[in-house]
Amino acid sequence: MNNALHALRRRFQHHEPVLLDARHSYAVLCPLIEQPDGLHLLFEVRAKALRQGGEVCFPGGRMETGETPTQAALRETEEELGIPPSTIELLGTPDFICSQRNFLLRPILGLVAPAGLAAMTPSPAEVAEVFTVPLQFFRDTEPEVWHYELVPHVPADFPYESVGIPTDYPWNHGSVELPIWHYGSHTIWGMTARLVRQLL
Repeated sequence: MNNALHALRRRFQHHEPVLLDARHSYAVLCPLIEQPDGLHLLFEVRAKALRQGGEVCFPGGRMETGETPTQAALRETEEELGIPPSTIELLGTPDFICSQRNFLLRPILGLVAPAGLAAMTPSPAEVAEVFTVPLQFFRDTEPEVWHYELVPHVPADFPYESVGIPTDYPWNHGSVELPIWHYGSHTIWGMTARLVRQLL
């Protein structure tokens, strides 16, 4: 058998596709809790010392080698909030986000049991605050929606001639949508808000 063909078969026969050139993949839990007034989403505020400190997010983080999105989301939730995986009922996997910064964000939807809430002990190193928002609030309140443009900056010495394209080549532009909700003193925006909007 041709060695190159054999190597390709071995490489891709059981390959699980990921985002090409992705630097990392992340997973978050979108935690639902049952309250007297209906379902709520549980959010955390990132500790000030962290990158993007003070922002509202779901519990989660970078997936480790060999982890599934579900395993990563449950591990991170336990590390950040102290909620045991055994107290979370997995409800499914919403659509993921592909970031322009070359990573995937994989959400997992889960229902946290009362025992999980009772066990919750947020890590001060990672979490400044925890709060919940009724799903009904998001249903009743349209978010602000903002956009920013992704504009290509092509180097002045790009080899247009050898590539075979004109110097006025129409490079693709992009746009990113940013929904924003304000709930009390908290602002829910960006990727977290996009995941919330999908759940609605």
